[in-house]
Amino acid sequence: MTRPLVSPRPATVLAMSADTRAAVLRGRALDELLRVADVDPALLLTDFARPGPELGGRLARVEVLFTGWGCPVLDAEALRRMPRLRAVVHSAGSVKGHVTDACWERGLLVSSAAAANALPVAEYTLAAILFSNKRVLAAAHAYRAARGPVDPLARYPAAGNYRRTVGLVGASRTGRRVLELLRPFDLRVLVHDPYADPAELAPLGGEACGLDELLGRSDVVSLHAPELPGTRGLLDASRLALMPDGATLINTARGSLVDTAALTRELVTGRLHAVLDHTDPEVLPAGSPLYDLPNVLLTPHVAGSLGGELDRLASVAVEELERYARGAGFRHPVDPGRLSYSA
Repeated sequence: MTRPLVSPRPATVLAMSADTRAAVLRGRALDELLRVADVDPALLLTDFARPGPELGGRLARVEVLFTGWGCPVLDAEALRRMPRLRAVVHSAGSVKGHVTDACWERGLLVSSAAAANALPVAEYTLAAILFSNKRVLAAAHAYRAARGPVDPLARYPAAGNYRRTVGLVGASRTGRRVLELLRPFDLRVLVHDPYADPAELAPLGGEACGLDELLGRSDVVSLHAPELPGTRGLLDASRLALMPDGATLINTARGSLVDTAALTRELVTGRLHAVLDHTDPEVLPAGSPLYDLPNVLLTPHVAGSLGGELDRLASVAVEELERYARGAGFRHPVDPGRLSYSA
């Protein structure tokens, strides 16, 4: 059964890259967007300075920008072209790449699908934690090399997830989702986040503690902190040295949180293990030893939404636009007061 059009449908313009539009707005998601918004999906805004004649006219009356990866920066000059703009609905995670102070000064309402994007990252992290404690990566390499019997009890006497300690650095959306996913397992979970209330973490199964203590006590450390001036190089050589022999570092956050050279030195010795979906630089040089180390799993930024998971991002964003059209508040509003310490 076809659902009725929302009335009135707010004048909306797509602002994202062509690749993003093709990946995120397809099938049912596009049908739903057309139902709730007055939007031409063939028109795509990729440059506010040169929008073209058709988009120029629409910008003069646009009420909502439906944004995604590749959206140009919404600075004061761009906003002057959109005198009726009232809201920005982002079909991805962080809005820091395009929402500027000028947007908040205008009083724009901003929504993000960051909560939806946190889900696959948390699922990746859960898998990485369980596989790391089980020594799955090392066992696979050993089996491949031996091409014959491998005795896992002799090789990995401490392997397993029973009563191991996991440390989460950052009680972000993703960090909290990881906490929830870890609850069924016999694991102790430590959390470090200077902005989190310990009383909120306890019901989720997390024990608040300092960063150095977390590093020293954890069998697996997983990073979920935002990229901020104060978090660049958060795990430097001295902090990496606090991690116990055989511990695993998981990074699905940002590569800049870790001193790459210091981590490489630790990993080359074999003292630590790592699962790295983000590195600094984002793509390591071809000569980096991390590509070939048996104690390192490198993935090319796959923890976030991919494939069918992009449909979830689109669905959340379209639902937010529909709420706006009905005069309801956003379910996932962006709070400008939190942007200084969040992603």
